[in-house]
Amino acid sequence: LKQNKTREIVVIGAGPGGYAAAFRAADLGKKVTLIDKEQELGGVCLNRGCIPSKALLHISKTILDTQRLSKMGVHFNKPEINIDQVRNHKNKIVTKLNRGISQMAKARGVEVLCGEASFLSNQELLVKRESEKINIQFEQCIIATGSHSTFLPNTPENDNNILTSKSALELENIPNTLLVVGGGIIGLELGQVYATLGSQVTVVEFLPNLIAAADTDIVKPLQDQLEKQFENIYLSSKVVAVKKKNNKLSVSIETNKKSFVQVFDKALIAIGRKPNTETLNINNTDVLIEENGFIPVNEYQQTSVDNIYAIGDIVGNPMLAHKATHQGKVAAEVCAGVASAFDVEAIPSVVYTDPEVAWVGLTENDAKEKNIKYEKGEFPWVASGRATVVGSTYGKTKILFSPENNKVLGVGIVGVGAGDIISEAVLAIEMGVDAEDLSLTVHPHPTLGETMGLAGEVFTNTI
Repeated sequence: LKQNKTREIVVIGAGPGGYAAAFRAADLGKKVTLIDKEQELGGVCLNRGCIPSKALLHISKTILDTQRLSKMGVHFNKPEINIDQVRNHKNKIVTKLNRGISQMAKARGVEVLCGEASFLSNQELLVKRESEKINIQFEQCIIATGSHSTFLPNTPENDNNILTSKSALELENIPNTLLVVGGGIIGLELGQVYATLGSQVTVVEFLPNLIAAADTDIVKPLQDQLEKQFENIYLSSKVVAVKKKNNKLSVSIETNKKSFVQVFDKALIAIGRKPNTETLNINNTDVLIEENGFIPVNEYQQTSVDNIYAIGDIVGNPMLAHKATHQGKVAAEVCAGVASAFDVEAIPSVVYTDPEVAWVGLTENDAKEKNIKYEKGEFPWVASGRATVVGSTYGKTKILFSPENNKVLGVGIVGVGAGDIISEAVLAIEMGVDAEDLSLTVHPHPTLGETMGLAGEVFTNTI
């Protein structure tokens, strides 16, 4: 069967950016069609990323908290892990949030199509569904197709022993030994989940530091914790080859000191992500696309074709859901004739491990690399009453200031709740807050959030 339709706005991809764009456009009075190849809305973030991983990380943190309580006189038996119940708990959360997005789409009158969309021209799409093909003539189109895991060369393909972030979150079983290739956010989050649930975890990272985008002093307390939890962390190292042997993986690892072979039950590949642009047939349009698959856009999220927009992971780093959401709203508003642009000063990053790591704006690494002058104020959490109470004295709040006007340039935080505290830092950078503003703001006491103000006081010498 083949149908022909005409639509005002078509959004391809129903992840955080896609559904945000569809909902905003509908709220502005546009007739919107939202297309996704999956039945469940929410994209990777909701179904196979941010949300299920945080559900498992919450369980992991609770287990680690019970271990720490033994030092405070409260003792628990070793937890019994029912992996089926854990998986069901995670799936229930995802299903509940899926349902919420579907209800919001219905309430706004957004047409949802399950199928694979590809371009026929600058104004036409082909949507392949199970039982039919639909040609859609559109006035405007927003591409929000996201990204997928990068595969490691020299590894067996389609092998159940090789995990991606997607299959790792399905939690089929807990392997005795797990290799994590990649010491970035995804690798460390999932590595900690599996370690807490009983796996012996080894991490291999190509760069000299874990989470290379963050400053090493902010990452160090996390690395100290993971070195206790994990079997090994190999930095400045690489996996040369992976071979299947007796239903296990024989892995050749090269460090700067030696080469060796180690056997693992499973391996999680977390070495980055690639944009999902291959199946879109973009060559049927005049949209420019970079060699790496990213689509360049202007501040209105427009591609080189005025009526085709792109948002989220496919426009480049940082590949973060909250960036996609904001870009989606901008694209929708521009489509609807509302004056709008993606003009943000800072986008925060959070690692939801235990402890959490968060940063936004300028890092010391960036400043030194780009020869940007800065001064800093640091507040060690060992001096925080709340951090002492919750056992997070290893934490730290670090703020970089401009030497010219004392404005906040960047913030790095490590410790309990760092991902929540960082929001104040984002607002500070967006609003051009300076050190005096921070130090004169009355923060509630005793909280971990007050370390933002205290770091400002350290800088202004008013503490």
